[in-house]
Amino acid sequence: MLRMLPADRVEHQDGVKAMVAARAEWLGQRGLSAPDGIAETLAGQVGEPGWPVWVLERDGVVAGCTTVLTECPSWAFTEAERAEPSLFLASTWTQPAEGARLGHVIARWALDHAARTGRLHVRRGAFQERLARYYCQVQGWTLLREVQRRDRTGYIMSRRAQRQPDLPVRG
Repeated sequence: MLRMLPADRVEHQDGVKAMVAARAEWLGQRGLSAPDGIAETLAGQVGEPGWPVWVLERDGVVAGCTTVLTECPSWAFTEAERAEPSLFLASTWTQPAEGARLGHVIARWALDHAARTGRLHVRRGAFQERLARYYCQVQGWTLLREVQRRDRTGYIMSRRAQRQPDLPVRG
């Protein structure tokens, strides 16, 4: 069973750290990179004010996480875009699970959660072109723009919030 819930327990902190470390190792084995110390950084955000981390649990084990912000960053979105009620997904990570599409499950949950809470959009960004292309071509996100941020290209995306009646997630 899949459940999406706020990360507010010590077990979530340990689960996020282990899951992100496993994903970072998986990425490295494929010649892709993850930021140094990312597992510790994300685990450290669990339960911190201002960093609303949510976890995707599969049978009680952390299988993914994302940070769900109610404000979009000013460096990525226009003033008009930031004025629209939206959620912003930051730092979405999932355990390596061939064919499970856990990231897609988290994105669909976010679209449903946004619609249920009166938001119009779900926004997100990526710093890897391949990931942004996947989000747009496979998951249906719209690329709004590319921006330069800390010597990297950021790919800024959006989707309209909408209910997901066949969502395989509880919570």
